[in-house]
Amino acid sequence: MRLHIPLLLAVTTISVSAFAQAVPNGIPRSLARERAARVSGLQYSLHFSLVPHAPTTQGSESLTFALNNASEPLLLDYRDGHLDSLTLNGHALPPEIDHGHLVLPAKDLIEGRNTIEAKFESHVAPAEKAIISYQDHDDGSEYIYTLFVPMDASMAFPCFDQPDLKGRFQLTLDAPAKWTVISNTNPLIARALPDQRRETTFAVTEPLPTYLVAFAAGPFVKVHPVPGLPGLYVRKSRAAAAAAVAPQVQELAAAGIRYLSHYFHQPFPFPKYDMVLIPGFAYGGMEHAGATFLKEDEILFRSAPTEANRVNRDIVVLHELTHQWFGDFTTMTWFDDLWLKEGFAQYMAYQSLSALQQKQESSMTGSTASSQSSLLPVTGLHADTNVWKYFYQTIKPAAYGIDETRGTTPIYQSIPNLDDAKSAYGAIVYSKAPGVLKQLAFVLGQKAFRKGLQDYLASHPYGNADWNDLIQSLQTASGKNLQAWADLWIRHRGMPEVHVKWSCSDGKIASFTLNQQDVLGTDTVWPIATNVLLGYLSGHNITLRAQWSAASAPLPQALGKACPAYVFANAGDQAYGLFLLDPRSREFVTAHLDPTDSTIPGGLEQAMLWGSLWQSVRLTEYDPNQYLQLALRDLPDEHDELLTSSVLARSEWALHHYVGPQTRQQLVPRFAALAVQRMQHDTNPDLRTVWFRSLPGLAQQQPGRDAVKSLLAGKLQIPGVKLRVSDRWNLITALIAYGDPQAETFLKAEQKRDTPDEASRYAYIARAAVPTAANKRYYFSDYLHNPRRPEDWISSSLGAFNYWNESSLTEPYVQPALEALPQIKQTRKIFFLVTWLDAFLGNQTSAVADRRVHEYLAMAPISPDLRLKILQAVDTLDRTVAIRAKYGAK
Repeated sequence: MRLHIPLLLAVTTISVSAFAQAVPNGIPRSLARERAARVSGLQYSLHFSLVPHAPTTQGSESLTFALNNASEPLLLDYRDGHLDSLTLNGHALPPEIDHGHLVLPAKDLIEGRNTIEAKFESHVAPAEKAIISYQDHDDGSEYIYTLFVPMDASMAFPCFDQPDLKGRFQLTLDAPAKWTVISNTNPLIARALPDQRRETTFAVTEPLPTYLVAFAAGPFVKVHPVPGLPGLYVRKSRAAAAAAVAPQVQELAAAGIRYLSHYFHQPFPFPKYDMVLIPGFAYGGMEHAGATFLKEDEILFRSAPTEANRVNRDIVVLHELTHQWFGDFTTMTWFDDLWLKEGFAQYMAYQSLSALQQKQESSMTGSTASSQSSLLPVTGLHADTNVWKYFYQTIKPAAYGIDETRGTTPIYQSIPNLDDAKSAYGAIVYSKAPGVLKQLAFVLGQKAFRKGLQDYLASHPYGNADWNDLIQSLQTASGKNLQAWADLWIRHRGMPEVHVKWSCSDGKIASFTLNQQDVLGTDTVWPIATNVLLGYLSGHNITLRAQWSAASAPLPQALGKACPAYVFANAGDQAYGLFLLDPRSREFVTAHLDPTDSTIPGGLEQAMLWGSLWQSVRLTEYDPNQYLQLALRDLPDEHDELLTSSVLARSEWALHHYVGPQTRQQLVPRFAALAVQRMQHDTNPDLRTVWFRSLPGLAQQQPGRDAVKSLLAGKLQIPGVKLRVSDRWNLITALIAYGDPQAETFLKAEQKRDTPDEASRYAYIARAAVPTAANKRYYFSDYLHNPRRPEDWISSSLGAFNYWNESSLTEPYVQPALEALPQIKQTRKIFFLVTWLDAFLGNQTSAVADRRVHEYLAMAPISPDLRLKILQAVDTLDRTVAIRAKYGAK
């Protein structure tokens, strides 16, 4: 790092001079570097006054910091609110906001300790703000919480809003006395105020970046308070529902803390750990130090849960917990290294769950595992779950789906301005990065991989680091040079597509070659480490390790082995990339995938073979009609919940997008009849739920339509499965989309049946599917011009608005949806833009719609990050058009 200092200072000098003349928009990297070189030792004292139903909050702040160069002005970040007063070192400054910044003049700065005093008024609203309000229609309660990532803290208070200027924060909240207030640290002092209000001051935090500072306030209830377990808070109208699941969630988090502290050789880095369930939260969770916010619906299920749903809940809990080390304790220097927190949190969530599961199994058998001696069993943990199969089926598809598009990015994404940081979030950091990390652990071995992570965290306590620091720690731990590996996997976009060419002679393998090509058509050659499976009719298979960095490489250890029936080049899912079956292997695999045929083992291997077949469909190498016929043949005997769910979802996608109306009319009744039969008679209640969930997509025709209405009317029951609020509304939304004459009757009945909070939200979502031009006009206008509409209402309704059978109604909104992207990027939270694009482009099927998107890309003056997001989303439509053109859409 020291070698780069002269260049950094040169950039800094130029940038400071520029800022003296023109204040930039956002937070450019040059500004961030200049401030990080000058500013240190930040301490914030913040006070907010929270008034129920008020559109703003009054705030005050005292900020002190050390400055090593006072010769140039300094920019402080604050936008969107109103600044009442500002003083710097006792000198009053004009409270003027310029492009989201306050200019601190050089004449009032001093080398050494500086103090800023500010009074301000910041917005509080249901959407588009950093301080968010939620109105509970069940009991009239209001809840207020913060969400600052990636650079929205400066919408709430003046600050240096960049991840590498960590500060110590002391927060004081003035709120109604009946409210519960939660923040990063424990309350230190509480005192009564007039008018039944209370002022709570929290303890000073460890050094934190601004985006990790948080508070939540309202009539929250702390459920199942047990010493030694993390706290769990929920709104009071959901306290009873939360009490039923709190023990398991708390025990899991406590076991995760013990495991991760042991694995990282680093104690839990903060004084306490709470989990706050937030209604209508924009994300699955947000890892504020000491006070993780979790989306309420991720923990308290709104639909009948299956084992897969419960595993996903555990992954969410462990993902956010891992962030307390990867992200909060050691923070990326800039958001181009977002993967350093998100990729690791995702990988370590699965690693932790796998280790906890193993401990659970050993405790049941009486065996011990010395490496996990600090762990205690967790009640109700998924003893029979193959965690890494979940990893493959829930992580990899999203990564591959983006990485094969022209809009993909490297894992390390250049972010010139934090205005663009929202675009960095997506499947590349959340799904590809953990997939690549799994391969890296395979390359290095678990011992060296773990030691490298320990060294990385120990070297940057409460500090900042970048990917070079991580690679250096892993190189030191393993003794291996990883620069070439890291350069390709971290800094290059795309992935390999791997094919195997093999032949036999006299019953023995005579030749065996592993071939790779870049999915984007470049000349990139990837370093790949994998296990190659030789599959035999007897089921006694052979696995051979392969590691190569060439376009084509032989596998000498395969030569002379008995001729296999099929070959698969990524056994155990150690590698990252598209691994396709050669024609001979595909023919054998499709003949023997039937679960009653023991030739191909179940579990991960079977799931990966199904996944490879689906990739062949997407690459126009395998007829989607053949895939559908295969699904109809094998699904009746399939008893793996996650595999059934995956094959069903892909079959529905093929029915809705890849085949034409004639084929759909022939096949949908067969799928629907199978769904109705299995949801009533399968011996596994989770599978009954999986089959029930497929009904909305199969209800355009009979017998699916009758089954939907019979379920809603109570005439048809699913044994052992109680339909929850989301289940019923999904059925009603399907009836609305299909134009069923009884849909409105069912909707009104459901509104009376549900609580006001649920009824208003779900009715809004369902009515987005009403198949009329007038309704689409109303909703599209509401999406863009109603700032009071909660963001989660909109994001949840986009699928209904763009229901698969309504593409002719929604096609006119494709271009307006594209034109709205700059507004969405500026005002919405980080995942909303991708959800918006996927909804408006993903359910189109025509070549005309596809052409219009590409014409827009060719002509519109759009930012590079938005261009990439459009290219990612339109790839689905490109493939749909190509598949329909090749195989016909009759």
